[in-house]
Parts: sequence; structure tokens; C-alpha cells
Amino acid sequence: MTDATVKALNGLRDVTMLKWYVIPLLSIAFYIYVIEIKKARESGNWEAVFAGITLFGMDFFNETWNGWVMALTRHSAFWTAPGETALRTMVGWNIEIMFMFAISGIIYYHTLSKEQNLKILGLPEKWFWAVGYAVFCVFVECVLNYGGHLVWEYPWWHRSFAGIWLIFLFGYFHFYAAIIFMLWLKTTRKRIIFISSIYSLAVAMNIIGLGIMGLVY
Repeated sequence: MTDATVKALNGLRDVTMLKWYVIPLLSIAFYIYVIEIKKARESGNWEAVFAGITLFGMDFFNETWNGWVMALTRHSAFWTAPGETALRTMVGWNIEIMFMFAISGIIYYHTLSKEQNLKILGLPEKWFWAVGYAVFCVFVECVLNYGGHLVWEYPWWHRSFAGIWLIFLFGYFHFYAAIIFMLWLKTTRKRIIFISSIYSLAVAMNIIGLGIMGLVY
């Protein structure tokens, strides 16, 4: 295993690592969702809440398959987060990242206007902001990688032209594409089924990985 992988596995899901600043982060996330749920109950529009949990579910799935890469290769995941954290939940996931992605979908949703046919630079608004936020996320990830907080091992997942495109497409863009697809579904029932399928797949992969296969990531 790479040094970064060994460091990422050290203290994995160890609650003794918890820091007090997690409490205000939790409160902020709770506050945002409580406000959005209150608005949804009054208006009947649950899209902001659904956008939030859709993006987080996609991130959960991403981190799960990334953990499988590490577990199956016994070398390294595509990305690892070996640095200091209040709690490392997977080799490439920590509680700080989780809080950020828990509200990222809501941020994206509230960036959108109410005009259904609005275009920006020739792109439908939803897709323009999906590209914009994904590009911003890639930029932040590159900065974190440069600082050694997020470690990349494989040449195809690196700060190269081809690598950046892979990180853009499979690291972030599909998060926002999933929200757009969820918004395209016109009934609450279909949206709940879609969101549930994301979480069900991630949970099933974790149960298989941690339980049946005995993998640790």
C-alpha cells in the first residue's frame, strides 16, 4: 500500500479523533435543512431538500467505489485523504467533506432562477451552473492535492489534461447531472425512488464490502 493509503487507514472511523468544531458544523447543516424543510412544508416544494440529499448520495456512492478500488487493489484508491481530520469515514472521505457536500446540492439549487428556459452563454441554466460548480470543485481539489491534503496515485487521475477531464466528469459533474435528472422527474414519488436508489446502491456496496467480502476501506 502507498504511504498515503496507510495514513488514511490509520484511525479510520475512530471516534476518538472527533474534535469539538464538528458540533457547530453539525448545527449549521441542521439549521440549513430545517429551514429548507420548513419552507417545503409551507410551499409543498421539496426540490431544494431533494437536491441536497441527491448530491450527498452521489458523493456517498463516489466514495464507496473509491474505497472498493483501494480494497481490491490493496495499493491505493483513486484519491485518499490522509491529512488531519475530526473523523475519517473512508479512505478518501472525512467528516469535513461530508458536511460540505451535505449542503452543496442546496447551494446549487438556489443558484438557479425560476425561469425554465433561461440560457447562459448558450447553455441551459441548469447545465451552465452544473459545469461551473464542477469546474470550481476540480479547482479546489487541485489546490488540496497540491497541498498534500488529497493524494492522487494513478497517472490517469492527476493534474494532467486527461486527468482533469476524468476528475471533472466522474468526480463532480455527475453530482449536478443527477440533480438535474431528479428535477426533470415530475412527481415526488419518482424523485424519492430515484434518490432512494442512489443510497440503496451505496449502502449495498458497503454491506457487501464490509460484511460479505470482509473488505476494509
